[in-house]
Amino acid sequence: MQMTNPHLAPDATGQRHPVYEISGLSKTYARNSLVALKGVDLTLHKGEFVSVIGSSGCGKSTLLKIMAGLMPPTTGRVMLEGKPVMGPRSDIGMMFQHATLLPWKTTIDNILLPIEMREGRQAARNATDRATALLELVGLGKFGNVYPAELSGGMAQRAAICRMLIAEPAVLLLDEPFSALDELNRDFMNMELQRICLEREATAFLVTHSIAEAVLLSDRIYVMKPRPGRIDQNIKIDLPRPRNLDMINTEKFGQIVHHIRSALGSEAFN
Repeated sequence: MQMTNPHLAPDATGQRHPVYEISGLSKTYARNSLVALKGVDLTLHKGEFVSVIGSSGCGKSTLLKIMAGLMPPTTGRVMLEGKPVMGPRSDIGMMFQHATLLPWKTTIDNILLPIEMREGRQAARNATDRATALLELVGLGKFGNVYPAELSGGMAQRAAICRMLIAEPAVLLLDEPFSALDELNRDFMNMELQRICLEREATAFLVTHSIAEAVLLSDRIYVMKPRPGRIDQNIKIDLPRPRNLDMINTEKFGQIVHHIRSALGSEAFN
């Protein structure tokens, strides 16, 4: 399979720009008696959408936390834009399963919160135009001054996308961001996420339990195996972009899903 995302074209040197690089990563707990991750190597390139999929307990969330700088690896190298990831960084955008908007702040103030926390209120006020543009990008242009209780679940997640993008991060880390939504809203949000990532040439890494979701969104999919958590396969997805929901019913889409399900093995469904 070959990638067809136009944003992944090689540069003048014939190489695609690596944004995030992990090599030889391991994570152990309980005085090294529990091995959560072992020998993980992965690379994200500029403008690439990559997913990781595996059974519960295979180490996906641990990997994401290490990538976000929320916990250190036991061994290995973790590099973002050529610099070691030693803790949370402003050039890492993170989105969780729930929007976690502060109920006493308006939508736009929630979006500006990361800048306010790092740089102060004046810097946040100076970024208001950028936040407004992001709200327009996700179709919430008229909802900047409402409070989270007035937003639907899908609208709240779109606001969370804006909050993630406001600092213009080098990489977006997505922890099953739409799993709490109903199927129709989840499909809509996946298409919105694709559109936003393509428009902004964003580099994204998604943790998901859904094979179909991973195939629909990704340029590549890492298949993880458990005990210990490790990368078993790196599968390139050669579906054209922009993707649409009708692709799910095509023979080619079904073949890719079948291949990934076979790669996961029976432990993914226990």
